[in-house]
Amino acid sequence: MPAKLPYKSETFYYPTEKDPFVFVPPEHETVEQREARVSADKAAQKVSDAIDDDIDRQRMAERKAPKAVKVLLLGQSESGKSTTLKNFQLINSPKAFREERASWRAVIQLNLARSILCILKVIDKAKKLQEASPGSDVQSSSDEEREQDYPKMTAEHLKLKMRLTPLTAVQEALMRRLFPTNLDYELTSQADLASFPFRDPCVHTTWQWKGKFGRMVAPDRSSFDSAQAIDFDDPQDPGVILHNCSSDMVRLWTDPVIQELLRVSRLRLYDTSGFFLDSIERVTALKYVPTDDDILRARIKTMGVSEHRFRLKAGNMVSHDWRIFDVGGARSQVPAWVPYFDHMDAIIFLAPLNVFDQTLEEAPLVNRLEDSMGIFKHIVSSPLLKNTDIILFLNKCDLLKKKLEAGIRFNKYVVSYGEKPNTFDGTSTYLRKKFLGIFKAHTVAQRPFYCHFTSVTDMKSTTHILENVKDTIVRKNLISSNMV
Repeated sequence: MPAKLPYKSETFYYPTEKDPFVFVPPEHETVEQREARVSADKAAQKVSDAIDDDIDRQRMAERKAPKAVKVLLLGQSESGKSTTLKNFQLINSPKAFREERASWRAVIQLNLARSILCILKVIDKAKKLQEASPGSDVQSSSDEEREQDYPKMTAEHLKLKMRLTPLTAVQEALMRRLFPTNLDYELTSQADLASFPFRDPCVHTTWQWKGKFGRMVAPDRSSFDSAQAIDFDDPQDPGVILHNCSSDMVRLWTDPVIQELLRVSRLRLYDTSGFFLDSIERVTALKYVPTDDDILRARIKTMGVSEHRFRLKAGNMVSHDWRIFDVGGARSQVPAWVPYFDHMDAIIFLAPLNVFDQTLEEAPLVNRLEDSMGIFKHIVSSPLLKNTDIILFLNKCDLLKKKLEAGIRFNKYVVSYGEKPNTFDGTSTYLRKKFLGIFKAHTVAQRPFYCHFTSVTDMKSTTHILENVKDTIVRKNLISSNMV
């Protein structure tokens, strides 16, 4: 009978007691075991040599190839960095972008479910305040809440709330796919659900969440860019529950009393990323396939740093290899930006203009617009970036227009604006001058001020702007190479 081959772990040498860095064969090793160990070692060494050769070839190729163009996306959380990256993908790698439709379909479903659950939380809060007796803990919890004139919730509103309860299961099912199996989902989920109105679901760049949502994709797919790319027969597809709740969601969102409740609660859902409440019937259709515009509007918060490579059509005189670095924008992640400042060709800094009346989630006393200006000041004054072009995107102009048209006074939150007209032209021009003043006062090198008004969810206009940005970077590379 042939000798049993050793396990893989048994093929390693074991350290001696005298010197842990000197390895000797296992004691009582038979001839057959030794031959198997030596054979396994040779095979492992062969694989290791092949990997080393491949790395050496890759290094030589990178040395011979033109230097890669590197672009860093910076800005606070929810400034539009991920959406800008999606636009880069859509322009330069449309096939890879559309291969992710099934994953983004799940994210859009999560965005919609969480928006409805947010409204249900507001209803529940208003109902409790409505039922509270004078002097109770609920009613006296906040002077501001007592002064708010909440509209009365009717029995029909409570029925709608009950019928939409299954959306909680949809949220949990989708979030379980986002979280790695070794993470304590229950604890994270409970902390998340306890927040009000709600926090964005957060994924880390190392979790490979798109692969998990890929389970919804049919195994015999021939193209991701079609309805056949998504397995609509998946029994775990949350789209079935969403479809069954569609009419109730429409009734809830279009109810005038609910709209008044959201206004009194100062909850402007249209101002949040991942807003799909105006497209409920389309998004909840059983055969729903996200459009490019839907994917751009989808929202999922990312943590960590990710590198994305593209082959851009930039002519024959400059590198085709472009690398876009997307870093998390949470306040706690700002120190992680510094290692990526070296050897960057350009930084695209995104400053959302619609946040003039908002505060940071992690620092409720800090105005988001002031925080964005502070980060911009830090970027332009960094000695590490003296040779890097900084391109400013004054983003979310569409949402700024909606706020101003809704009657929200800009000068209430930005006192220095004075009594100027509460219009988009007036406020946007003022903010551009503020950022320009910061740039001129604190930049560490003589360089041009590149500034664009953007709405990165607007695919057509953003495509034009990104093409201009690409031309700017290409021109700089040509000048530095003495080609122009």
